[in-house]
Amino acid sequence: MPRNPDVDPRPFVLEGGRVGCLLIHGFTGSPAEMRLLGECLHDSGLTVSAPLLAGHGKEPEDLNRVTWHDWVASAEKALEALRARCDTIFVGGLSLGSLVTVHLAAHHDDLAGIVLYSPGLRAANKLLYLAPILRHLVRQWPGDPEGDTDLLDPEAPGRLWHYETVPTTGANEVLKMQRATRRLLPQVRTPAIIFYSTHDTTLDPASPRLMLEGLGSTDKELVILHKSEHNMLVDCERDAIFARTHGFIVAHGGT
Repeated sequence: MPRNPDVDPRPFVLEGGRVGCLLIHGFTGSPAEMRLLGECLHDSGLTVSAPLLAGHGKEPEDLNRVTWHDWVASAEKALEALRARCDTIFVGGLSLGSLVTVHLAAHHDDLAGIVLYSPGLRAANKLLYLAPILRHLVRQWPGDPEGDTDLLDPEAPGRLWHYETVPTTGANEVLKMQRATRRLLPQVRTPAIIFYSTHDTTLDPASPRLMLEGLGSTDKELVILHKSEHNMLVDCERDAIFARTHGFIVAHGGT
């Protein structure tokens, strides 16, 4: 459900112990899509922070005024604040948030682990690859950028807040970030777990393998799901994803 008036798109922090988890939302989305996961991790004793990336949470046109570097800067600021609260830090990101997560891991080798949900290295929608041209012709195009129309849980769209259109300059920045992220992957040595669903119609099916094989980490794993859409953290397999995420955190020093 686009810009749902019953859902709060603002950033949130859930105070817990000295193990922290930074959760980064996707393109055109908001921290709301990370809230259920955040609450689950908080119930396990973690401190959770979910920032709002630059250009998100208000009007679609705002995304035509920022660059992908601004998205990384938003996450860097939240990471710095989380460091003041926590000794051990994990980072998880959904779609675009997974790309931001890779950038953080490439520049902060002390992260305990990263969790990449619906890794957005390559999109299924070929219109994205026309963004360098389209941005000179139109400001936005209509669509379902968050991929919630095929969610299998009928209540899932009601948990989301996102723009109902794709800002074309913003889409071009996603394209730039995908390329920059592919170049950075070998520099990442942080333990990683990747979640991908075969039901995801937003991503190119090659995307998770590109992420897995590109990462420089020796401790890395790909988890394949079959009953979730792109926004898997609100869909019907979310409880299994949350349990697997918590297990990864515990196994990598997040006790």
